Amino acid sequence: MPFKQIALLWEIDSLEVKQLFCGDDKDMTDPILVERDGAIVTIVLNNPDKRNALTKPAWQKLGDVVEDLSADNDLRCIIIRGAGEAAFAAGADISEFPSDRSTAAQARAYGDVVTRAVKAIEECQHPTIALIKGACTGGGLEIACACDIRIAGESARFGVPINKLGHTLAYPELEAILRLVSPAVMLELLLEGRVVDAEFAKQVGLINRIVEDWEVEEEVRLCADRIAKGAPLAARLHKKMVRRLKQPAPLSQAELDEAFSTCDSEDYQVGYKAFMAKEAPEFKAR
Repeated sequence: MPFKQIALLWEIDSLEVKQLFCGDDKDMTDPILVERDGAIVTIVLNNPDKRNALTKPAWQKLGDVVEDLSADNDLRCIIIRGAGEAAFAAGADISEFPSDRSTAAQARAYGDVVTRAVKAIEECQHPTIALIKGACTGGGLEIACACDIRIAGESARFGVPINKLGHTLAYPELEAILRLVSPAVMLELLLEGRVVDAEFAKQVGLINRIVEDWEVEEEVRLCADRIAKGAPLAARLHKKMVRRLKQPAPLSQAELDEAFSTCDSEDYQVGYKAFMAKEAPEFKAR
């Protein structure tokens, strides 16, 4: 399917795409890029010619990358963004649908790959931030909603216009968005298929904050720096506890006790002593 048809299908205006990376051939063709700066990693969804739409191999690699980074105890924060200025991600690459998603069986297999990637982000032990510029639709919205914090530029747009495809979101994909918005808002987005602006997205809880477009990268970096300077063991446990509280089962005594486990850590000693001395703590994640 030509790019112009895809853009019309997803109700996104035609914008000039700017390349974020102009390096070697690998940077130009690799669908998922990883940049590390100390304890902060940036994952780039790299398909700017198609508004960073993800192919099935891209979804697979995104899941692999996030799972690997989650196991790296030296990290403190992960930023996820799209390449260029036009989009965070416009969802799945529709041009693959005839070959990879034309039957229920194929769609189910494809959905398993998408679900794994989204769950990897949700369950990542490190705090995650979505840096959102431009279009954040379909699967792109799922990725953003799986992050812990979402910071968007004022011109960002959000939606799930899947009603134009005759397709449905799988239960796990719905859950990724429903953890942030009410069922009424979820159905509004699905049934109307309209793309909403950043102000609406913030009002209904899809995003945490809006800044001017030129400020997005700086605001996200400041957020990541604040996270990275905090106690990593406490951050990881807080993420785990918040996820657990979404489950209806009563908390066990072991789970209740775990909330105090950081008090046996070296970081706790460092933290409260630095606070009393009015010094900046240097946490070691142990």
